[in-house]
Amino acid sequence: MPDAIFVRDGERFVPTDLARGPWTPEAQHGGAPAALLARLVERFEGGEAMFVARLTIELLRPVPIAPLAARTQLARPGRKVQLVAASLLSEDTEVVRATGLRIRKAEIPMPADLAHVAPPGPDHGEPSVSPWAETIEYRAFHNHGVEHRFVGGSFMRPGPATDWIRLRVPLVDGEENSPLCRVAAAADFGNGVSWVLNRSDGYRFVNPDLTIYLHRLPVGEWVCLDAVTTVQPHGLGVTESALFDEHGPIGRAVQSLIVEYDPLT
Repeated sequence: MPDAIFVRDGERFVPTDLARGPWTPEAQHGGAPAALLARLVERFEGGEAMFVARLTIELLRPVPIAPLAARTQLARPGRKVQLVAASLLSEDTEVVRATGLRIRKAEIPMPADLAHVAPPGPDHGEPSVSPWAETIEYRAFHNHGVEHRFVGGSFMRPGPATDWIRLRVPLVDGEENSPLCRVAAAADFGNGVSWVLNRSDGYRFVNPDLTIYLHRLPVGEWVCLDAVTTVQPHGLGVTESALFDEHGPIGRAVQSLIVEYDPLT
């Protein structure tokens, strides 16, 4: 199996072990199908003239390590604003879907004095290993598919974190990773890098969705998440991530969280 997240098998996408997630090796990390759906939305007909300003991903059920069929359709046509719907299916069962809001691109004059500030770049960051690495030793998306460089916080400490993330390998074998795919692959890490509840204490904090808002695409391989997670005792939470490249802000990402507690014995 090549070093890529997915390989093509005709019209289907076959995940490799680099698509696996941290909760179980039998299901994908959310960043893998999120990036694949981003690819489908931006490549849909007429995409070269449109900008994906919002991408909402709904993880309907665990996405298996199994071949996936793709469906894409124009949900709302328009010259200035479009909605593109995309979904991935495993054995005819829809497992994850996305809606992309695409807006026409145009050259608009802007003031020259708009300030753009980015966090310290990835060269200033420190690689960090998940505090639960001893229980997640298998090759997967989060530990071999991407690289992390923290300039604030750490996998080892709870609380807000600022983490530069890049894909180590192609999303689809033989293809170059697009800027939108790089954002989608990184944005799903918000709740993982800014965790506030310890998995080792029996907590789970899984996001059933991810919404990304962009005002421009990143330049370069690295995408930065400045992430904060808030949880509540009724079993819900939210993670908010400001998104950057090395030139400044590019957008925002938000995840809903299902919080569960199963004390270890």
